[in-house]
This record gives sequence, C-alpha cells and structure tokens, in this order.
Amino acid sequence: MATTSSSDYKDQGGDRSRSPLIPAAKKPAGELAEKLCIDEMLQKYCGEFGRWQLRHFMLTSMAWALEAFHTMVIIFADHEPEWRCLDGAAGWGCDPDAKSVCWFEPGSWEWIGNSTVTEWGLFCEDKFKVGLVQAAFFGGCMIGAGIFGHLSDSFLGRKGSLTVVCGLNAIFGTLTAFSPSFSFYILFRFLTGCSTGGAGLCAFVLATEPVGPSNRGTTGMCTFYFFSSGIAILSAIAYIFPTWQKLYIASSIPSLLFLLFILPFISESPRWYLVRGRKLEAMQIMTAIATTNGNHIPEGVGLTLDDDQSPQLPSLSALSCNMQEQVLAEVNSLKKSQHLEKLVADSTLLDSSKGPSCHVAVTGSLLDVIRSPMTRLRLILAVVINFLCSVVYYGLSLNVVNLGTNLYLTVILNAVAEMPAFMITAMLLDRWGRKPLTIATLWFSGAFCLAGSLVKNVGVWKGVRMICGILGIFGMAGTYNLLFIYMAELFPTVVRNAALGCATQAAQMGAILAPLVVVLGGSLPFIVFALCGIGGGFFAFYLPETLNQPLYDTLTGMEAKQNCVTSSIV
Repeated sequence: MATTSSSDYKDQGGDRSRSPLIPAAKKPAGELAEKLCIDEMLQKYCGEFGRWQLRHFMLTSMAWALEAFHTMVIIFADHEPEWRCLDGAAGWGCDPDAKSVCWFEPGSWEWIGNSTVTEWGLFCEDKFKVGLVQAAFFGGCMIGAGIFGHLSDSFLGRKGSLTVVCGLNAIFGTLTAFSPSFSFYILFRFLTGCSTGGAGLCAFVLATEPVGPSNRGTTGMCTFYFFSSGIAILSAIAYIFPTWQKLYIASSIPSLLFLLFILPFISESPRWYLVRGRKLEAMQIMTAIATTNGNHIPEGVGLTLDDDQSPQLPSLSALSCNMQEQVLAEVNSLKKSQHLEKLVADSTLLDSSKGPSCHVAVTGSLLDVIRSPMTRLRLILAVVINFLCSVVYYGLSLNVVNLGTNLYLTVILNAVAEMPAFMITAMLLDRWGRKPLTIATLWFSGAFCLAGSLVKNVGVWKGVRMICGILGIFGMAGTYNLLFIYMAELFPTVVRNAALGCATQAAQMGAILAPLVVVLGGSLPFIVFALCGIGGGFFAFYLPETLNQPLYDTLTGMEAKQNCVTSSIV
C-alpha cells in the first residue's frame, strides 16, 4: 500500500487537518515491489486454468456425486414396489389388473421387492408420509446450507466445511439403514439433509475460486456434470443393492472414501486464506499453482486484497503488534468513517512484517450483505430467482410423463437428458454473458411450460405435453446450474458462501413446495411453472452483468469499484 508522509502531503497542497492518523514509516528493505489481487496474479503469472486447476477441479467436484447419492437415494428407497395376488384361495378378492391394492383384503396379495413403503406400510392412506420424508430432507438441506455457508466463510473455511459435511453424511446415511421405526427414519433423513445442504455449496466455491476469470464460468458449469453422473451411478448401485437398508449403506460409503482418500489431496482456497489474514498460506498455494502450470512468480511479487486502495491510510509494517492494537483502538474511538477501522485492519493485514500473529482477518457475515444497499438488492433477487427456479426444476422432474421403462433406466435417462443443457449453457456463457443467458433460459423454460398448459393430456397431445415438459426442464436445468456461477460472482469472497447459502436455502424451500404444486394435477402445475419461469426472467433484469469481472475479495473493494464505474459513466 502506498504511503504519504505529512510533509509530502502538505507540499502537494493537501489540507493539514486531513493528514494521516499515523506518520508514515520508512519502507522496509524487503517490501514487495508488486502487489496483485488473486485474479491479477492468476492472469499474469500463474495461469488461469492449467494442470493444477484441472486436478483440483476434478477432485473437488467429486463431492457433487456424493450429494446426488444422498439426495436421490429416496427415489429407490421409498418407491412403491410391484405387487401380486396370492395363488389359490388366499388370493380371493384380489384383482391382478387393478391399479391399487387399497381395496383388497389384507393377506390376499404380497409385495414383490423391498423398500421403506413395505417396511412401514407407507401406502394408501399413509402414502403422504413418503412426501414428509422428502420435505424433511430438503428442510434439512435448507438449514444446512445456511449453517455451512456461514462456517465456510468464517473459521472452518471451504475445505474444512467440506470435510465436516462428508463425515456427517457418511454417519447419518449409514445410521438411516438401521432406523428402528419411521420416526427415526425421518429424523436421520433430516440430519442427512442438514449436512448434504452444504456439500455442493462448499465444493462449488472451492473448485472455482482458484480459477481465472476467463475460465471460471465454463469451469463452474462443468461441476454439474458430476451431479448428473452421480444420479446415473446411483441407479446402478440401486440395481445391485435392491433392499433399502443395503442401498443406504452402499450410497454412504463413498462419502467416507472421499473423506479418507480424496480430501487430503485438495487444497484450501487461497482467497479464503487471504481474507482471513493468512497471506503466507495463500502465497504458498499461488506459488504451487504457478509451478505446476509451468510458470513462475517473480521475487518481490505478493498478494493484496482488492480494497487496498486508500491513499489516506499509512503502512503499519514498522509498528509493533501492541502499537497496532492501540492504533486500531484509537481509530475505533474516533468513528470518523463507517469503514475506517476495517481499512486500517486491512492495511495491517497486507503490510505488517511481524508475522501471522499481527495479521487481522477481514471477516463478513450475512448482516454485512444486508447492510450494503448494493449487495442487499442482489441477495433479494438471488433468493427470489433461486426459489422460482427450484419450484420449476423439481416440479417438472416429478411431473414428467413416465418414459415407459423400468425405474432404474428412467432415472438414468433423466440424468443424461440434463447434460446437453450444461454443455450448451457453458458454450454460450462467455459469449452472451451471465445476465442475458439467465433471462433466456428462464423464459425458454417458461414458454414451453405455458405451451404444455394449453394442450390437453389426451391422445396424441399427451406426447406434445411430455415434450413440453422435457424442454421445460432442459431450459431450467441450464438456469439452475448457471445460477451457481452467477451468484458466486455477485458477492465478494468474505461473504460469498454466506450469500450462496441463503440463496440455496431459498432453492430448498422451492424443492419442498414443488410436490404440492404437482398434486394439483391437470394443467395447473404447468401454469404455475410457466409463471415462475417467466417471472424469474423479469427479476433477472435487475441483476448486474458479471462477465469478465474479477471475483472481489471484500465488500469495500466491490463497492469502491462499482462506485468508480458509476462515477465514470455519469
């Protein structure tokens, strides 16, 4: 950070009353010659996407497959299996051509297969309990997204939070298989949801933060191939382990394997290290990125936060830790500016040569997002759009006409059908920009949902409505995954996961309400989905474009940059 002495300040014609609080210290002999933000260092010296980022991305994104296991296992564990009438006199009163067993005499028929439905009699008048399990899981995801979104921004970090959620998923997923009653079953599904809610969130941010701005969008879109692949792999696992107890164990073991054999080879985010005041660790990771990519960071080049732009603040590197604490206390008592104490703390973080014990971490929370008018509006729009998108995405998934194949093949086809949406969105992401593509995919989905509501579900029109539903979910799958990238770029590192966690909570609320829309039947679900898709596109008009913009580290840096851009336009 540049410093200005009081004499120099006077010579330049400045007001003496506005001179720095602390006299400028002489530059230490070993002061860095060049200080860069992480995006600048990636572009200039490390490489935006090389061998290091590819390896890190592949390992981290495996967590998305684990999330798919714990989220979609309910499709197989809670499905209603086939049934058959008993032979001879025992099967009296049983009609093998009937669509339901609710009117048969008990003991005149039997199940063919094993699931929680057969374990606790979750059919006929108790069929609603299957929906309760799904609601409990997504309710847990909503809570977990908020908790781990905050923890990953604070002391746990991205990797630490991912470690915790994988461990909890392995524990709660395995315990679910030993549920002695339905009450324990729904409890363990809720607890699994609490941990699962943070898995994809932490994995996405951890995978994309070390990537340069020109490759970040495409990289972020590719993470969702792992989720779809996880659904397809789960279908194969369910085919091998048809009983629900073995299925829960088999789908939970991968979380333990990931925890033991993959996570040790994953690095923490250098952005998180930097905002937490651990500049040495952040620089070590940047050096490793450059070396692995075949590049080199010259001597004298170091990292800085993007809010290190204030000429009024002096360097504190020559002061002792005790003196720095006194300065911060004095600044706090003056209260001349809302952000002055944070800026002085940032100056200590960047310029102190006394070691990690003198570093002051730059922290933030959801309250900081709400206090800032800029990020408050972004958060409100993110919450609304994610909620509407989730209602359509999960609602269409439940409302799609059966493909006429067995359960396992149907799930695989549904998973594979989403992948072209990821590819097309990734190809257009850096050409069209985040905002236009978000609006286009939302309206694409909404238009086909509207078309589906206008046709009757009879005769040949059944096929037309099915195509409308598939194209609707095709567009919404692109939106649903694009939003992760867009939301990550709308908020700075210090509050990124907290804001994403809040948006994810809204999405989980939409997932909870989606089945209630589906049970309306007829054309009403398509009408609701159309309104959500088209309405979400209108809300997206109020979001700013983030194409080719840096990932900001702090709220101060983001606000300063945006104010500068606004001033230049005016």
